[in-house]
Order: sequence, then structure tokens, then C-alpha cells
Amino acid sequence: RGGRVEAPFIEGPGNLPEAAVDPQAVCTANALPGVGVLRPLGVVRGITVRSRNLVADIGAGLKSLVGGEIGPMTTLCEGARKQALERMLEQAAARGATGVVAVRYDSNSIAKGITEVVAYGLAVTDGRVPA
Repeated sequence: RGGRVEAPFIEGPGNLPEAAVDPQAVCTANALPGVGVLRPLGVVRGITVRSRNLVADIGAGLKSLVGGEIGPMTTLCEGARKQALERMLEQAAARGATGVVAVRYDSNSIAKGITEVVAYGLAVTDGRVPA
């Protein structure tokens, strides 16, 4: 394992742990549509750091000569965003949140070929008691 953290992305209600935040209650807006006053629980974040691999770099270089989407890089980026979002949702659930508002993504190059991806937002609860 060597310090590797596994965090599968929550894709739907069937895959949610019992205390998880409903993915439909996660948005980039500052409020949840149709929900009354929200109580803030604090900023939550999920972080992952990814590196490119040599094969993907060579393929990307060749693809950039002819144009078009670079599939392996797209897959790498999407996987990093999903993992960061999942980790953010886990942190929100640990605080008892029912939603996360003002969700944003950010990425930073840490070193050549190594990128940090962060998902962050404000964990909130609407005050309802879970069933």
C-alpha cells in the first residue's frame, strides 16, 4: 500500500455509505434550490496529487501534433477530480452535513508532471433529522 489512499467516487444513491451527503445536495451555487435556511458547518475539502506517466506523455505529444482530445490525459484529469470530490464529500459527511454549497475545484502544479487537485466547498445542514 505504501501510503496510497483509496477513495472510490460515489456515483449514485446505491453506492452511498449510510452517513454520506446526497450528491443532489452538492452544488456550485451558494444555496440549495428549494431548501430553506442552511446552517453552515465549515469549509470541507478533498485533495489528491497525481503524476502523469511516460506512456501518456508520449501519446499526448504525438496527439498534440495532429490535434484532438488526448484520451489518457482526460481520463487522468477526470479521475483526479472524482477522487478529490469524493474526499470532500467524506469530510462533509463526517461533520454531519446534508449538503455542500459553493463547490469549487482548483489545481496546482507541484513539480514537473505532478499536479494537486482540490475540491472544496461549504458543508451545510438544513436541520432535518435523518431517518
